[in-house]
Order: sequence, then structure tokens, then C-alpha cells
Amino acid sequence: MRRGNKMKQKQIIAALLLSTALLSAGKNVAPATVPVVPVVTPWPLYIGVGLVMTDIDRDPCPCASGQTIAEDHRYGGVVRIGMDFNDFFGIEARALKSLESGVFSETTHYGLYLKPQLSLSEDLSIYGLLGYGNTQIDYTNGIKSSTTDESGLAYGAGAAYRLTKDAEGNGWGVWADYSRLLKDKGAVHSTVDVLTAGVMYHF
Repeated sequence: MRRGNKMKQKQIIAALLLSTALLSAGKNVAPATVPVVPVVTPWPLYIGVGLVMTDIDRDPCPCASGQTIAEDHRYGGVVRIGMDFNDFFGIEARALKSLESGVFSETTHYGLYLKPQLSLSEDLSIYGLLGYGNTQIDYTNGIKSSTTDESGLAYGAGAAYRLTKDAEGNGWGVWADYSRLLKDKGAVHSTVDVLTAGVMYHF
């Protein structure tokens, strides 16, 4: 009987030692890790629509009255689509057209702009525009007509204000800006300045 008891005691001790060794080994095993996939934030996209006022100076003027310098103001619409790569830089495409008056000038413009910008507050920002575009001006006064179609440097500046914004940054805003589309271009030295203002939505 003593021999049997000693055998059982040895078996119990061996089982305890084995359990202790397995527990100690388990503490040194690093837990399985799950690879983390980085979240890529898309570039914020915005679309805007608004009103435009064009100011056109032309010298000489195709006027029947013999006037030498012509200045004309017309109103129309503008569409802008852009992306803000970060808080300081973006890119924008815009198209505008003044309404046909049947009296003097009609302007059409397409341009692509670099857009440096600076936030003055959480909602208010100012920006510059520097790009290249094509501008066409159709002149008529009921007697004489002509067309200026020129491409070149265009530039400007403006401000934007966020009206609403959700947790993801989407929301409505407003903007207003000035830009010069042409300066002394074409055979009749046309200069075109525009003012635009409207609403936009950030996606």
C-alpha cells in the first residue's frame, strides 16, 4: 500500500509541475495581433452656384456713335466645382456666362484655378485664385458686332463662410469673390473683371 501511495503522490506532483510550466509559458506568449488598416480621408469636394456681374472695358468701341471707349455691365450665372486638399490649398474649376442683352456684350468663361486659402475662424476663410482660362466676348449694338476669344492668365480673391456643418464636415456655405479674366487682350484691348456670389455645398 505504501508503494501505491508513493506512486500516486509522484503522479500528482508531476501533474502540478506540468500545469505550472504550461501557465508560465502562456504568460510569455504574445497575444495575436490584428492588422490595422489606415483610414484614408477623401479630399473634401464642394459645388457652388451663384450670380455674376461682368464689367467689360473695350478700346476702341464698335459703336455707331463714334464713342472711342466702351464700358458695359452684364449679369449672369456661375458654377464652381472644387477640392480642398488641406486647410491651405485647393483647386477649382469654374464656368460663367452673362445673360444675353441684345444690346452690347455677352461673356462666356471657363477656367481652372489654384486656390491658396487661409482660415480666419472655424467658419470663415479667405482665398486667392490663380489660373488659366478661356474668355469669349460677343459684342453687338444692333449695328456692328464682333467677337473677342482669348485664353490666358486669370486671377482673383474672395471669402467663404460656412453656414452649416455636420459631424463629417458636410454642409452649406456662401461665398463672394472678384476675379480678372482678361487684361488688354485682343485687337480691341478688352479687359474683363467679374464679381461672383452664391451658395455652395461641401460633401
